[in-house]
Amino acid sequence: MEPPAFAAVLAFSWLALSCCRESALSECYTANGADYRGTQNQTSQYAGKPCLFWNETFEHPYNTLKYPNGEGGLGEHNYCRNPDGDVSPWCYIAEHEDGIYWKYCEIPSCRMPGNLGCYKDHGEPPLTGTSETSNKLTIQTCISSCRSQQFKFAGMESGYACFCGNNPDYWRYGEAASTECNSVCFGDHTQPCGGDGRVILFDTLIGACGGNYTSATAVIYSPDFPDTYGTGKVCYWTIQVPGASRIHFSFALFEIKDATDMVELLDGYTYHVLARFNGKNRPPHTFNISLDFVILYFFSDEINQAQGFAIRYRAVKDNVHQKKIPMNQTVSEKINEQANLSISAARSSKILYVITTSPSHPSSSMPGNITRKCGNRKNILPSHYIVSLFPLPPPPLYLIHCASY
Repeated sequence: MEPPAFAAVLAFSWLALSCCRESALSECYTANGADYRGTQNQTSQYAGKPCLFWNETFEHPYNTLKYPNGEGGLGEHNYCRNPDGDVSPWCYIAEHEDGIYWKYCEIPSCRMPGNLGCYKDHGEPPLTGTSETSNKLTIQTCISSCRSQQFKFAGMESGYACFCGNNPDYWRYGEAASTECNSVCFGDHTQPCGGDGRVILFDTLIGACGGNYTSATAVIYSPDFPDTYGTGKVCYWTIQVPGASRIHFSFALFEIKDATDMVELLDGYTYHVLARFNGKNRPPHTFNISLDFVILYFFSDEINQAQGFAIRYRAVKDNVHQKKIPMNQTVSEKINEQANLSISAARSSKILYVITTSPSHPSSSMPGNITRKCGNRKNILPSHYIVSLFPLPPPPLYLIHCASY
């Protein structure tokens, strides 16, 4: 006899249409556009200078002869790229100006979510809360300072000045081209921190350790982003969109290097772990969870910090009723309890899982006819769920989550 439906099944789909809709919202999720893989091939969309092909720039440091394996997005094309970790995508140009043979690219679609744009400062900055200067300024140090003071927006100017404010009309000061905000941060020369009379603005939710999300779509970044995440982080974000039948997730970035730093997705009602990802168990690019309430959890140990992650979610409503939140325990209490279990489980050799279909051994039965087996035991009732994922082509991979009890 089959046990009750305690073993949740996740269907991970690699749908090109879903992928394109996600990527069309923004083509960059890093502050400096190092992840840009778009097709703009001139320095600006209108009247820009044409870019040279990367396989024809052998007299310059960056070319396909030196980087033949697509490093930094280089290839037999002339698209803007950022192979050297500069503050913005750029390209080589044929028309030299005073010995300058390259230029930054103004790419409107290459703006990480939460980057509100580059604005003019005519002696009165667009944010009028507090301000400070630092010779160690980074995007996140400014954001963290503003967030700690309960401000919604943070702005950086000239590489060392930080402005905070709640001004909803920051746009009235006039928006400038993103390339005018490419002065390097004094504390990190790979990050843009405004310019001379130019302030680059960010939402202070970027890099927060936790939060509550109820909008139909949003992007959540790892703590301290775009800086590397700190040590000993324990963060969780609630994502609850009433009426949604499922939530579509897409990792735009995932740079976690060891197995003890982890990202988990939990059922918001039962607090069971639905999926766990780390440096050895990377997530698929996109997947769906059939709930309207999901908790995103992140833990980091004391070593091997990395860039972190950027995950976009999008709720889909199909008029399906969901369960109600149990009232016998608070969310924070239960999450902390489950998080401790998760950390212990991640370090245990007793965690088991079974993949029911694979490319080399296709299932002879229809999807859904799943044998519940963990190790040598069948039909066990798991007390803690964990899923291990591998990149597979369509059709969707069906997984069952099992663990010792």
